[in-house]
Amino acid sequence: MMTDELEDIDLLDDVDATSDDDGQLYEHLRMEVDRGQEPVRIDKYMSEHVQHSSRNRIQKAADAGFIQVNGTPVKCNYKVRPGDIITLMLDRPHYDTTIEPEDIPLDVVYEDDQLMVVNKPAGLVVHPGVGNFHGTLVNAIAWHLRNLPTYDPNDPSVGLVHRIDKDTSGLLVVAKTPEAKTELGAQFFNHDTHRSYVALVWGNFTEDTGRIEGNIGRDPKDRQRMAVFPAGGDIGKTAVTHYRVLERYGYTTLVECRLETGRTHQIRAHMKHIGHPLFADERYGGMEILRGERTASYKAYIQNCLKLCSRQALHARTLGFVHPVTHEQMDFTSELADDMQALVDKWRNYTRNNDIT
Repeated sequence: MMTDELEDIDLLDDVDATSDDDGQLYEHLRMEVDRGQEPVRIDKYMSEHVQHSSRNRIQKAADAGFIQVNGTPVKCNYKVRPGDIITLMLDRPHYDTTIEPEDIPLDVVYEDDQLMVVNKPAGLVVHPGVGNFHGTLVNAIAWHLRNLPTYDPNDPSVGLVHRIDKDTSGLLVVAKTPEAKTELGAQFFNHDTHRSYVALVWGNFTEDTGRIEGNIGRDPKDRQRMAVFPAGGDIGKTAVTHYRVLERYGYTTLVECRLETGRTHQIRAHMKHIGHPLFADERYGGMEILRGERTASYKAYIQNCLKLCSRQALHARTLGFVHPVTHEQMDFTSELADDMQALVDKWRNYTRNNDIT
């Protein structure tokens, strides 16, 4: 199981994305319904027969017209019959998703025969997907472990236990064995791990600590962004973020965020929801000047800040879990990435030199 700032990636993960605008569809999957199959909804049938694909994602594919039976698009309530030919037709060509080892620099914080902890730089995609089939963290891990006979980068029972966004830096744990991944995955699922992030956000806080609770789901107005919906409602998944103020810079604040749950873009969406988007987070409005002065000098200062750190100011600083074999508590901390540290230093100096509180 995978948790954290990105959801599981499977065949239907980017069903809303369009890479070709010529209207052509490409076959990604073909299956024939067995003889003797009882009539059953196609979304239920496919969810039981297509590995790693949820019923919800299959329903989305059907709604988009991507699921065909005997050459004709069908809705998710279509009932399959023996001999039906089911095809998944997507608006992008089929790519070979085999993960190949690639010699990419890897910052290994800790390693033993069961697992390894790595410090991911900002800008490195974690897992191959649409638009990024090479040059990912998974390819780097495959290279690092290329001489380990028992590690197959294409075997989902080993590898990354959780993920973070491309432009988020920080710590991740990798399981070398199926047993380690099962045990670590259970700890993440049950929220038994300890994780904290450091973020620079727009605005000042009236309080020193706080708790944000609100379901997180896909934004209906922008499918590349997540939105916050009422807690306990039917839309989205339960999400809780705890935050603590570390330093105040008047117009921005350095905060520590602790995840009680791990949802796609959780910190980014939750912070925007309470009026404090992450600094330089373009997708959630953080590239705009949301607090401060209207002077030309201040605008120039912000532009210089954005040159120092042109991605969302978010770093996965701490990671703690119980070792799957020794049962020892393992705790790791990583320093802020250079670009984010430079950004924080710049805000500290600005606050000091301008007497801002």
